[in-house]
Amino acid sequence: MFRSVRHMIYDLIEWRSQILSGTLPQDELKELKKKVTAKIDYGNRILDLDLVVRDEDGNILDPEQTSTISLFRAHEIASKQVEERLLEEKSQKQNIDINRQAKFAATPSFALFVNLKNVVCKIGEDAEVLMSLYDPLESKFISENYLVRWSSSGLPKDIDRLHNLRAVFTDLGSKDLKRDKISFVCQIVRVGRMELRDNNTRKLTSGLRRPFGVAGSFCA
Repeated sequence: MFRSVRHMIYDLIEWRSQILSGTLPQDELKELKKKVTAKIDYGNRILDLDLVVRDEDGNILDPEQTSTISLFRAHEIASKQVEERLLEEKSQKQNIDINRQAKFAATPSFALFVNLKNVVCKIGEDAEVLMSLYDPLESKFISENYLVRWSSSGLPKDIDRLHNLRAVFTDLGSKDLKRDKISFVCQIVRVGRMELRDNNTRKLTSGLRRPFGVAGSFCA
């Protein structure tokens, strides 16, 4: 209510300045006065104040010089115009709400925040930790992977990101929320030698990516 009245006051101040400037042609001045009186009547209505009865030019009718029937008819016309304006405002607001809800339903508006604290898994070599969302009924991943490179010492490769391993899965829309099940899957890939016990320097390999482990839990 406060914002509505504030906007109306700003409009009235601007229109008053235009009227007092004396630069408007007579036809524009007449239309502007009608707009001003309509805005005032509308503001009085939403504030539950008395309705001011006016003539066709927007001037206040003098009850001493106007018959009772003429006052009644002018009051009916003014009330009808204000009610039509209220219905129009209500219809516009409903349309805005409907469009906003449709836009909200049509665009991805949901996210899953993940904070990786630690990886408790004895690997013995460097590893890659991949986290993603998976639909078990459709047997497919529905998000990209969040990758964290883990060193053999049990700490992140990028030590500056220690205690700051966070990710947000933002590709969740209304369609994803309607899925029966969504799983959060964590895959661990070992990066290093072919065999952990391979001590033969001639056969020593490095940088090979081998699946090491997987875990998952239902999040929806």
